[in-house]
Amino acid sequence: MSLDILKKVYSEKSADIKKRLDDFKSILSLGDERLFAELAFCLCTPQSKATVCWNAVETLMKNRLLFEGTKEQIKPFLNSVRFNENKSNYIMEAREKFPQIKEKILNTKDIVELRDWLFENVKGIGMKECGHFLRNIGLGNELAILDVHILNNLIEHGVIEEFPNSMSKKKYLEIEQKMKKFSQNIGIPMGELDLLFWSQRTGFIFK
Repeated sequence: MSLDILKKVYSEKSADIKKRLDDFKSILSLGDERLFAELAFCLCTPQSKATVCWNAVETLMKNRLLFEGTKEQIKPFLNSVRFNENKSNYIMEAREKFPQIKEKILNTKDIVELRDWLFENVKGIGMKECGHFLRNIGLGNELAILDVHILNNLIEHGVIEEFPNSMSKKKYLEIEQKMKKFSQNIGIPMGELDLLFWSQRTGFIFK
């Protein structure tokens, strides 16, 4: 897709994209379980479809298990999610740490510092998932969420030359800086560019 077409598509979708980002800003006011649901979702997403992961988390909430269930109760609801054994463990461990996680979220003004803290302290979450979580609670609009859809778009637009063989933290930050520069050059904010790229690959604006 050419840059001109990308900008045209952005002009058509920008209102919906901005609304989606506004929706994310309300999450912190919706209570602990809703906030934790976004973290659980991001813990489930590695190598799994986002829609499948969110459906699983929503079902856990409807059954009052996400915040209250045992690992044995939670695990069957993650059968559609890859590595459900590990991910049910991650959800349980994150739930135990949730008071500390919430306190850190509410009291850390530097979003990069907060991402680093999550990366170091929440088991099962990588740089991509940290950025995804923070964006989904209205705090990480300037952070890159470097999933396969975004990386392929960055290659298509010449921002990076090839798909990285591995993604160390150093490599992640390097690509993030390139995406930020591209975002600034074309006049589309980072958070909006992420959702635009994602919608171009999947056909809809999700999360």
